[in-house]
Amino acid sequence: MKSILLIEDDPFLADIYNTKLKKAGFSIDIAIDGQEGLKKIKEQIPDLVLLDIVLPNVDGWEFLNMVRKDYRLSDLKIVIISNLAQKGEIKKGLELGAVKYLIKAHYTPSEIVDVIKKILK
Repeated sequence: MKSILLIEDDPFLADIYNTKLKKAGFSIDIAIDGQEGLKKIKEQIPDLVLLDIVLPNVDGWEFLNMVRKDYRLSDLKIVIISNLAQKGEIKKGLELGAVKYLIKAHYTPSEIVDVIKKILK
């Protein structure tokens, strides 16, 4: 079973993604901010991180920077899910090593699950 760490501070969205991903057969862990996410990936490296950008404490940009500086995490697949939709933000996310940048408003939770399935094949 593939494992996913969801880093999302909105409890409603976290619950929806959690439900959809579990139904699709994934093992899910949830962190409410980048700080908690960093702690969790040091305990156990997931197959993929689903990362929001606008987070309390340690935001998604800072999380990406810290993960990419750790050689043990260089192969970690990170998919950004955010409502930040400016071209510059998308470019920044991909340059910082995200494998995909999804704008929340453009994808249903089911479509996000489909994208994740393709990435983890």
